Amino acid sequence: MAKRLPPAAPAPIFSLAVLLVVLLMPVVAIRADLVGHGGIVRAVAVSPDGRRVVTGSFDYSARLWDFAEQTETFVLEGHAGPVNAVAFVDSTRAASVSDDGSAIVWDLASGKPAFRLEGHSHKAMGVAVSPDRRWIATAGWDRTVRLWDARNGRAGPVLKASEPMNTVVFAANGALVAAGGHDGFVWLWDRASGELKGKLTGHERGVTQIAASADGKRILSAGIDRTVRLWDAEKESEIAIFRHHEAQVYAIAFLPDGQRAVSAGRDGIVAVWSLADGKVARELRAHDGIIWGIAPSPDGRFAVSVSSDGSGRVWHLETGDRIGLAADVPDEAQPWLTDAHPGAKLFPKCARCHSLIADGSRKSGPHFAGLFGRRVGALAEYSYSAALKGAAFVWDETTLFRLFDDGPDVMLPGTKMPMQQIKDSDQLRQLIDYLKQATPAR
Repeated sequence: MAKRLPPAAPAPIFSLAVLLVVLLMPVVAIRADLVGHGGIVRAVAVSPDGRRVVTGSFDYSARLWDFAEQTETFVLEGHAGPVNAVAFVDSTRAASVSDDGSAIVWDLASGKPAFRLEGHSHKAMGVAVSPDRRWIATAGWDRTVRLWDARNGRAGPVLKASEPMNTVVFAANGALVAAGGHDGFVWLWDRASGELKGKLTGHERGVTQIAASADGKRILSAGIDRTVRLWDAEKESEIAIFRHHEAQVYAIAFLPDGQRAVSAGRDGIVAVWSLADGKVARELRAHDGIIWGIAPSPDGRFAVSVSSDGSGRVWHLETGDRIGLAADVPDEAQPWLTDAHPGAKLFPKCARCHSLIADGSRKSGPHFAGLFGRRVGALAEYSYSAALKGAAFVWDETTLFRLFDDGPDVMLPGTKMPMQQIKDSDQLRQLIDYLKQATPAR
């Protein structure tokens, strides 16, 4: 049943085992974008509008991030165990599930719980939201998948399996509930009746995660057997087996075009697959540790990976570049911090990805030296996206204004720049004026 929570949930009490795992994690110089969790990051999701990211961690918390700024908005605390999976209910709410057996639906405007879903008698491992946003499904080690009304948390049908379940999705436009678990099967139930429709059989060991295509007709599954498998959900048949990872595969997702997918796992690799021929179009050496989750942005330009190293990282899939990479030279001069120009206070957002000088620290974006009057995509030493290589204008006051007024995703579809807009025209003009002052021609 749905249980209303008090205004503020108590701080989690860590067990000795959890503390030991956190304390014994390797000390590394993390330079990733989404850093703040105090332990292994197990789960990640990107909001339907592409503006926010939610992550779940072994530290008992979920966290909400601004995708464009790659900064933390809220720490979502309320679970009494590690958070195993997260999903956006819509752009204003998210759900998380935990070892404590519960799911929490979060109000993302306040960062507070809206209600708790209680029913699992063992760890809750997977969570999914139906395409119409009316149903939440949770999968648990108590051998059940449970359905909940997303509007109020009222308990719905309980779907029973014979083995612990790790992951759940909706397929066939929400008509089917699919779940995978320790037995290596993908179970298929009719959502309305709760009737078991069949099982997808092929994995030699447990299924770790499944994903459904946007039209719900196909399912991807990842497994302990190191394979990724593509299924026809309607015909309940296997379409293809993909092999590339050298160890267990823990994360899988369709890209929005339905023609590609991303997978990741114990080997720390993100593989971008062409589903038509089963070939790996790109391989990213994304983390030194295990990758537990991966989520693409709604436009398919980016993917966010989360890992045992405690970090989340943002990748531009076309080029394979890591977005928001911290500066290689941390002591580089930062003149905007003391400049009285009104646009200087807006520049820190740019400084995360761009250096003002040509020989400055290497960042995820090109340097700004000689920016005004420079043809777009003109720096030979920088790896541009096809969107920039194919453009033919120069950077000036007009084109820069358009870039941040319309948004990079509108002006240059496919660019590495995340969705960013400055809707205050006066502030935008101040920033452009500061850039003109700070980036004289070379």
